[in-house]
Amino acid sequence: MPRICLYPKDVALLTGRSYDSAKRLVRRARQAAGKPAGALVSVQDFCRLTGLDEAEVSAALNH
Repeated sequence: MPRICLYPKDVALLTGRSYDSAKRLVRRARQAAGKPAGALVSVQDFCRLTGLDEAEVSAALNH
């Protein structure tokens, strides 16, 4: 089953950023999507913020 949620560890691996920087990026994606603190961030939310292609991010997560 394909993953649809991103965690800071995933973002760190995808972007090459440090874990702390990835946490901030996930927090920004959550805020940009209008979600409350602690809510899960979807691939779609992350891609809207960063401009990355959703299909490429999903493929990288699910392999």
